[in-house]
Amino acid sequence: MLIRIADSLFWMTRYMERTEGILRMIKTNYMSSLENIEESDFTWRPVLKTFTTLSDEQISAMEYNSMDVLKYLISDKSNDNSVLNTVTSSRENARGVQDHITIEVWECLNKFYLEVTKWEQIEFDSSEVIATLTHFMQNALLYYGIAEVTMPRKDGWNFMNLGKFIERAFQTSLFLQSKFEEFDYDMQKTSNPIEWRHVLQSVSGFEFYLKTYHTGIQAENVVDMLVLNSDFPRSVFYSVVRLHQILERFRNSANNEAYNKIDYNLGKLKSRIQYSNVNEIAKEGLKNYLETMIDDLYVIGNLINEFIFHYN
Repeated sequence: MLIRIADSLFWMTRYMERTEGILRMIKTNYMSSLENIEESDFTWRPVLKTFTTLSDEQISAMEYNSMDVLKYLISDKSNDNSVLNTVTSSRENARGVQDHITIEVWECLNKFYLEVTKWEQIEFDSSEVIATLTHFMQNALLYYGIAEVTMPRKDGWNFMNLGKFIERAFQTSLFLQSKFEEFDYDMQKTSNPIEWRHVLQSVSGFEFYLKTYHTGIQAENVVDMLVLNSDFPRSVFYSVVRLHQILERFRNSANNEAYNKIDYNLGKLKSRIQYSNVNEIAKEGLKNYLETMIDDLYVIGNLINEFIFHYN
């Protein structure tokens, strides 16, 4: 497969994964903002730190204004990670590789793009926000369902999943980092259980948590689930394992030296997470553990760009 085609398939799905993650967190946090009477009880800061490049001063200026945040995260063209821009980028990548995706995948993406672009001219109405976010989320999930049942399991499928799981690992890591920053990375600090419920809902993990952990909602268990759990599909470990499996499929066709560099770094990160537990993370310091994990993901992402897609 041509590098240009592989690159477009990779970014097509990576942008859709980012879109779905943004929408899920926007919806959960918007509902959380409606439940808090006191302004100080709620902030958009963790979401803004995860999905934007705004400075602390810029975040402080808008973190309590839900309508401003919604506009910035959904339809602001100046925000590279707005839903409008990520869906547009996904669709542009798909448009250049229509011969390598099914017609159903293209039609799904194009329909989503047309619906999102309508929101450029529409003023946000608080009474319609949740319904609209739910509709957008359904479009994003529909993309994955259609891709799952229509795409052939060849190289194109592997490049799509490479983009999905590297993006998912980053999202979960950065969201945890921004959330625990509020508590000085102390997993023993108590917090409102409702707040942790919203964190879990932001990653579609609340029901899974209740079925897996039976001691109430605790920060240590949240870390265990979102970083170490091998069964939760949005944990960092699950994403890293899937990345390792996908990379293995390129072994025979890849440059051995390039493959070995990526495989070494990915295997090292996988082993580090696999043989960790929350007590060891607490001893090391959650801040250092998350920062090191995020740095490792950046190294892996850069190696993929350099050796698979030949970015300079």
